[in-house]
Amino acid sequence: MPKVQPLRLGVNVDHVATLRNARGGHHPDPMRAALTVIEAGADGITAHLREDRRHIRDDDMARLKAEISKPLNFEMAATEEMVRIALATRPHAVCLVPERRLEVTTEGGLDVVGQSKALEPYIGALGDAGIRVSLFIAADPAQIEMAAKLRAPVIEIHTGAWCDAVTAGEASRAETEWRRIVDGAKLAQSAGLEVHGGHGLDYETAEKIASLPQIVELNIGYFMVGEALFVGLAETVRAMRSAMDRGRATLAGRA
Repeated sequence: MPKVQPLRLGVNVDHVATLRNARGGHHPDPMRAALTVIEAGADGITAHLREDRRHIRDDDMARLKAEISKPLNFEMAATEEMVRIALATRPHAVCLVPERRLEVTTEGGLDVVGQSKALEPYIGALGDAGIRVSLFIAADPAQIEMAAKLRAPVIEIHTGAWCDAVTAGEASRAETEWRRIVDGAKLAQSAGLEVHGGHGLDYETAEKIASLPQIVELNIGYFMVGEALFVGLAETVRAMRSAMDRGRATLAGRA
């Protein structure tokens, strides 16, 4: 069995900004949230600068890049405007995601097969600038294979369908979606891609997906911000880290 890489936790602070923007002003501050979760043990910060600026704003991205001590993962649509901002900001990583103005949250993975010609120059420009590029895609073989052809070093598997099925108690659908993730992670690793996971994860699902040796990073936001209303951000990070550690510990028994 190959050596298992450590599992990193990236915390998405978008919805701290959502609360702030509900009334305007500066409170609660996503910058303060980022510093809090880093101190509590997060390995990085994720923030999605949407085209409509519904939560994270341009000045948030600039402050995060300037002030946090851990890697910044810049989620964004694949557009000329966003690539210009990313090249000016120089985050550690960029995750290209699909984006529709009317969606409440990201509803599916990026169609890298259908958009390969449009994505290729963006991936190249970001990579040439030393920014690690990740593609947020479904655990679909065709999408994974195209991601490898486009020479994006990382994919993030959209875990939303699986998490939704688990939450709804739909065991059969949950198992089907889980098998897709398992098989997709294996295929991606065999294609030379680094594999991340994200969307809809909570303590239960994070613990389970942590048991996949191919997954080396989880990016989690909405659930953690919601939990923080009751127990605080720092405690939420510690509890999520414990769940991930329990999942990772199962790998020792398989060796």
